[in-house]
Amino acid sequence: MNETPGFIAVETGDDDGLPLAIAWTLTDGRIKHTLIQPDDDWLDSEMHSLGGYSMEELNSIGVSPLDVIRELENDHFNQTLYTAGVGDDEAAISRLFDTYGLDPFVELAPAESLYGDLEPGDWPRARGDLFGELGLEPLRPEHEVEVMLHLHQRLAPDAEAREAMPFDGRLMDGDDVDD
Repeated sequence: MNETPGFIAVETGDDDGLPLAIAWTLTDGRIKHTLIQPDDDWLDSEMHSLGGYSMEELNSIGVSPLDVIRELENDHFNQTLYTAGVGDDEAAISRLFDTYGLDPFVELAPAESLYGDLEPGDWPRARGDLFGELGLEPLRPEHEVEVMLHLHQRLAPDAEAREAMPFDGRLMDGDDVDD
Protein backbone atom coordinates (compact mmCIF):
# COMPACT_ATOMS: atom_id res chain seq x y z
CA MET A 1 0.00 0.00 0.00
CA ASN A 2 1.34 3.43 -0.96
CA GLU A 3 1.13 6.25 1.53
CA THR A 4 -0.58 9.44 0.49
CA PRO A 5 1.83 12.39 0.39
CA GLY A 6 1.29 14.97 3.08
CA PHE A 7 -0.64 17.89 1.62
CA ILE A 8 -1.29 21.07 3.59
CA ALA A 9 -3.13 24.36 3.06
CA VAL A 10 -3.61 27.40 5.29
CA GLU A 11 -6.27 30.06 4.85
CA THR A 12 -5.09 33.52 5.82
CA GLY A 13 -6.57 36.96 6.17
CA ASP A 14 -6.06 39.25 3.19
CA ASP A 15 -2.47 40.43 2.81
CA ASP A 16 -1.59 40.18 6.50
CA GLY A 17 -0.89 36.44 6.73
CA LEU A 18 -3.17 35.97 9.74
CA PRO A 19 -3.78 32.18 9.90
CA LEU A 20 -7.53 31.56 10.02
CA ALA A 21 -7.93 27.88 9.09
CA ILE A 22 -5.68 24.93 8.28
CA ALA A 23 -6.04 21.49 6.72
CA TRP A 24 -3.66 18.63 6.02
CA THR A 25 -3.77 15.01 4.96
CA LEU A 26 -2.95 11.94 6.95
CA THR A 27 -1.05 9.04 5.38
CA ASP A 28 -4.32 7.13 4.92
CA GLY A 29 -5.84 9.94 2.83
CA ARG A 30 -8.11 11.44 5.47
CA ILE A 31 -8.12 15.21 5.95
CA LYS A 32 -7.81 17.10 9.23
CA HIS A 33 -9.05 20.66 9.29
CA THR A 34 -9.95 23.34 11.79
CA LEU A 35 -10.37 27.05 12.32
CA ILE A 36 -7.58 28.75 14.27
CA GLN A 37 -8.15 31.04 17.26
CA PRO A 38 -6.10 34.20 16.66
CA ASP A 39 -3.41 34.75 19.27
CA ASP A 40 -3.74 38.08 21.11
CA ASP A 41 -0.29 39.11 19.79
CA TRP A 42 -1.58 38.75 16.22
CA LEU A 43 -4.31 41.31 16.81
CA ASP A 44 -2.88 44.76 17.31
CA SER A 45 -4.63 48.07 16.82
CA GLU A 46 -4.79 47.57 13.04
CA MET A 47 -7.83 46.10 11.38
CA HIS A 48 -7.30 42.54 10.22
CA SER A 49 -9.21 40.75 7.54
CA LEU A 50 -10.83 37.62 8.93
CA GLY A 51 -11.96 36.30 5.57
CA GLY A 52 -15.58 35.23 5.89
CA TYR A 53 -15.24 34.51 9.62
CA SER A 54 -16.20 36.54 12.66
CA MET A 55 -13.92 36.88 15.67
CA GLU A 56 -16.59 35.11 17.72
CA GLU A 57 -16.62 32.18 15.29
CA LEU A 58 -12.81 31.84 15.32
CA ASN A 59 -12.70 31.99 19.12
CA SER A 60 -15.59 29.60 19.76
CA ILE A 61 -15.06 27.00 17.01
CA GLY A 62 -11.33 27.36 16.37
CA VAL A 63 -8.49 25.76 18.27
CA SER A 64 -5.47 27.50 19.74
CA PRO A 65 -2.34 27.86 17.61
CA LEU A 66 -0.49 25.67 20.12
CA ASP A 67 -3.07 22.88 19.70
CA VAL A 68 -2.67 23.14 15.92
CA ILE A 69 1.12 22.82 16.29
CA ARG A 70 0.78 19.80 18.61
CA GLU A 71 -1.63 18.06 16.25
CA LEU A 72 0.60 18.76 13.25
CA GLU A 73 3.59 17.45 15.20
CA ASN A 74 1.73 14.21 15.98
CA ASP A 75 0.93 13.71 12.30
CA HIS A 76 3.95 15.08 10.39
CA PHE A 77 7.03 15.69 12.57
CA ASN A 78 10.14 16.31 10.42
CA GLN A 79 8.32 15.65 7.15
CA THR A 80 7.91 17.50 3.89
CA LEU A 81 4.36 18.64 3.20
CA TYR A 82 3.17 19.66 -0.24
CA THR A 83 1.21 22.82 -0.91
CA ALA A 84 -0.28 24.76 -3.77
CA GLY A 85 0.97 28.08 -2.36
CA VAL A 86 4.37 27.61 -0.73
CA GLY A 87 5.09 31.27 0.09
CA ASP A 88 1.72 32.07 1.67
CA ASP A 89 1.54 28.78 3.57
CA GLU A 90 5.14 29.14 4.81
CA ALA A 91 4.39 32.63 6.13
CA ALA A 92 1.27 31.39 7.94
CA ILE A 93 3.05 28.34 9.39
CA SER A 94 5.94 30.55 10.52
CA ARG A 95 3.50 32.86 12.25
CA LEU A 96 1.97 29.92 14.14
CA PHE A 97 5.38 28.70 15.32
CA ASP A 98 6.85 32.17 15.99
CA THR A 99 4.03 32.80 18.46
CA TYR A 100 5.71 30.25 20.76
CA GLY A 101 9.34 30.89 19.77
CA LEU A 102 9.50 27.55 17.93
CA ASP A 103 11.15 26.61 14.66
CA PRO A 104 8.83 24.88 12.20
CA PHE A 105 9.42 21.10 12.16
CA VAL A 106 7.86 20.65 8.72
CA GLU A 107 9.21 21.69 5.37
CA LEU A 108 6.91 22.87 2.61
CA ALA A 109 7.40 22.06 -1.06
CA PRO A 110 5.31 22.78 -4.17
CA ALA A 111 2.80 19.97 -4.78
CA GLU A 112 3.56 20.00 -8.49
CA SER A 113 7.14 18.88 -7.68
CA LEU A 114 5.71 15.39 -7.03
CA TYR A 115 5.03 14.99 -10.75
CA GLY A 116 8.26 15.38 -12.73
CA ASP A 117 6.68 14.41 -16.06
CA LEU A 118 4.33 17.40 -16.16
CA GLU A 119 4.98 20.37 -18.40
CA PRO A 120 5.20 23.77 -16.67
CA GLY A 121 1.69 25.09 -16.07
CA ASP A 122 -0.02 21.68 -16.37
CA TRP A 123 -0.45 21.16 -12.62
CA PRO A 124 -2.00 24.57 -11.83
CA ARG A 125 -4.29 24.23 -14.85
CA ALA A 126 -5.41 20.71 -13.80
CA ARG A 127 -5.89 21.97 -10.23
CA GLY A 128 -8.12 24.82 -11.40
CA ASP A 129 -10.13 22.47 -13.61
CA LEU A 130 -10.62 20.04 -10.72
CA PHE A 131 -11.95 22.79 -8.42
CA GLY A 132 -14.62 23.49 -11.02
CA GLU A 133 -15.33 19.81 -11.63
CA LEU A 134 -15.77 19.06 -7.91
CA GLY A 135 -17.58 22.34 -7.16
CA LEU A 136 -15.13 23.27 -4.39
CA GLU A 137 -13.80 26.66 -3.23
CA PRO A 138 -10.07 27.35 -3.78
CA LEU A 139 -9.63 29.47 -0.66
CA ARG A 140 -10.94 26.90 1.81
CA PRO A 141 -8.00 24.80 3.06
CA GLU A 142 -9.96 21.54 3.35
CA HIS A 143 -11.11 21.97 -0.26
CA GLU A 144 -7.58 22.80 -1.38
CA VAL A 145 -6.25 19.63 0.24
CA GLU A 146 -9.09 17.54 -1.18
CA VAL A 147 -8.30 18.79 -4.69
CA MET A 148 -4.59 18.00 -4.23
CA LEU A 149 -5.56 14.47 -3.13
CA HIS A 150 -7.81 13.90 -6.14
CA LEU A 151 -5.19 15.35 -8.45
CA HIS A 152 -2.56 13.06 -6.94
CA GLN A 153 -4.77 10.04 -7.61
CA ARG A 154 -5.02 11.12 -11.27
CA LEU A 155 -1.36 11.97 -11.78
CA ALA A 156 0.34 9.18 -9.80
CA PRO A 157 -0.60 5.86 -11.45
CA ASP A 158 0.26 3.84 -8.34
CA ALA A 159 -1.73 6.04 -5.94
CA GLU A 160 -4.58 4.29 -4.20
CA ALA A 161 -7.96 5.94 -4.52
CA ARG A 162 -9.19 6.89 -1.06
CA GLU A 163 -12.21 8.77 0.09
CA ALA A 164 -11.30 11.99 1.88
CA MET A 165 -13.00 12.13 5.26
CA PRO A 166 -12.88 15.65 6.73
CA PHE A 167 -12.57 15.94 10.46
CA ASP A 168 -15.01 18.17 12.19
CA GLY A 169 -15.05 19.56 15.69
CA ARG A 170 -12.66 21.16 18.08
CA LEU A 171 -10.33 18.23 18.71
CA MET A 172 -9.49 17.66 15.05
CA ASP A 173 -9.22 13.90 15.61
CA GLY A 174 -12.88 12.99 15.48
CA ASP A 175 -13.04 11.80 19.10
CA ASP A 176 -15.90 12.91 21.26
CA VAL A 177 -14.59 13.99 24.64
CA ASP A 178 -16.59 15.53 27.45
CA ASP A 179 -15.15 18.86 28.60
